[in-house]
Amino acid sequence: MQPSASQTGSSSNKPADYVYFERTSAGFSDDAVPRAKTAQLKLEHYYKVAVDAAIERNTRRVELERRLQGDVLMSEERKQRQLNQLGKKESTFLRLRRTKLGLDDFRTVKVIGKGAFGEVRLVQKTDTGKIYAMKTLKKEEMLKKDQLAHVRAERDVLAESNSAWVVQLFYSFQDPQFLYLIMEFLPGGDLMTMLIKYDTFSEDVTRFYIAECVLAIEAVHAMGFIHRDIKPDNILIDKDGHIKLSDFGLSTGFHKQHDSSYYQRLLDSANGVQSPTAAARNSVMVNAIHLTMTSKDQIATWKANRRKLAYSTVGTPDYIAPEIFIQKGYGNECDWWSLGAIMFECLVGYPPFCSESTHETYQKIVQWQNHLAFPDDVHLSREAEDLIRRLITSQDKRLGIDQIKVHPFFYGVDWDIIRRIDAPFVPHLRSITDTSYFPTDELEQVPEEASASEAGDAQKDLAFLGYTFKRFTISSHAF
Repeated sequence: MQPSASQTGSSSNKPADYVYFERTSAGFSDDAVPRAKTAQLKLEHYYKVAVDAAIERNTRRVELERRLQGDVLMSEERKQRQLNQLGKKESTFLRLRRTKLGLDDFRTVKVIGKGAFGEVRLVQKTDTGKIYAMKTLKKEEMLKKDQLAHVRAERDVLAESNSAWVVQLFYSFQDPQFLYLIMEFLPGGDLMTMLIKYDTFSEDVTRFYIAECVLAIEAVHAMGFIHRDIKPDNILIDKDGHIKLSDFGLSTGFHKQHDSSYYQRLLDSANGVQSPTAAARNSVMVNAIHLTMTSKDQIATWKANRRKLAYSTVGTPDYIAPEIFIQKGYGNECDWWSLGAIMFECLVGYPPFCSESTHETYQKIVQWQNHLAFPDDVHLSREAEDLIRRLITSQDKRLGIDQIKVHPFFYGVDWDIIRRIDAPFVPHLRSITDTSYFPTDELEQVPEEASASEAGDAQKDLAFLGYTFKRFTISSHAF
């Protein structure tokens, strides 16, 4: 092999018999390069996970040692016992990490939700008997409808969170056809179901739920994420009546995997422009449910279709801030707009911009100054109306977290202990598998057991590399 000019120039430091090899893939078979790239990515991921796990393990040990060192009242014997317990816990977790979880490790109790891309089941882990909610997503649908960024964002937020305000993720795994998220089961249903049942809340009840939502959104922002999809369906109720945020498929943070053209498609479809890709989750790509808001009867029609809209790919833009549609830049203040729209619905009975069609809703949100109005037959306190107007307003004038907490509407709220006080509504549960707060009778017939899938496309699996997760501390959130 003849050396190149550049090689000749640098060969003065090399022995006379030094041989140069040109790096080229010429002559390889068509699938050799993709397979080599696949192997490279898998190896890089394997060692990254191993190194990250070792760093996390060391961090936990150092934190415990530091904490014990600062406790002068604890005996040395007890300190050593705690260190030994951590060591045993780490060993157990290492064994858990090496154990491959699959569908056979869970038994379906009941299907409690069904959406455009999968379903949610109440399941029991066969070896421990603990109860979880299992979210199942079809890989093919995720790829076909450009949902990779969304599903990765949700997994990452849940995996990184240890907050009491965010639904806890215990495991995530996959097989050739499906992705699985094993999360804590929150038996109280969601805020949408409560609004459908009760129509409106009193200001005291609204104050409680909105205050908890403020703290939940603050927790998400503190993690470096923006939720972007705050709405009543994504606010879940736990066994004590307190709220937790879920469904982080549209959240965005400092992760390149979370980038998506979702809102451009939403905007295109609202304007009747057919996007090159199929409808994304919660996009307003039509079969819009046509409504008109000229009377109470017609508002009731919107309410009757509310749940169908939530379960479909049509989705609802009712709670999305205008700057997201306009796409001229936005920050975490867009979540506070959504909270203002939810507060309006809690007190009035429907969102502030609901309309005949998703296109009209979009137009009203963008031109919110001309359309935000409080009905004459609903009497709100000055504080409640003022807070809504300070949340549903332009970006530069919208209240931030510190201003929200001191707003007169929240007078008397103790932000530090609100999660420990009695909630206005506590689910009455007959058992740990009670699903009476979920509208399971509205679900279409689905198999009682999730079906295991056969071998799939290796390239498709590569797109979901790194999705698998196991939480170190298996907390008491699982029943």
